[in-house]
Amino acid sequence: MVQIIGLRECSEWLEHAADYFSSRWGIDRRLYHDSMNIGLTTGDSVPRWYLMLSGDEIIGGYGLIENDFMVRTDLCPWFCALYIEPAERGKGLGARLLKHGRYEAAKLGYGKVYLNTDHLGYYEKYDWRYIGDFPHQCGDDTRVYEADAIA
Repeated sequence: MVQIIGLRECSEWLEHAADYFSSRWGIDRRLYHDSMNIGLTTGDSVPRWYLMLSGDEIIGGYGLIENDFMVRTDLCPWFCALYIEPAERGKGLGARLLKHGRYEAAKLGYGKVYLNTDHLGYYEKYDWRYIGDFPHQCGDDTRVYEADAIA
């Protein structure tokens, strides 16, 4: 059975989650760990991190964070680090996580959710709207999308 858990409610997954996202995205583990650790106890609405599990195996996940290395600090929250294991793709699990993120954003009091990507055509299938290219902190412009949070 596939389930989505929040790290805030299941903190025993913290170390595994930090390892997982770091290994999948090639980003320093400390960045993930620090964000996830803050999300466990913060009084702020974000960051929040979620794992998709099949039994006791992580098969995907995502985060809702304050800023995804974007210059547009006026937009929040950012849906980030969406990942589904290659063997699990094509089963609608990415769509399930995208929808889950929109529900979670609404529960946290947000009306919209944002993401940046270099993918064309994927997010549009799931009611995300392209709103423009905006500068990333690394200097390059990246495609930014928004979706309505779902109450």
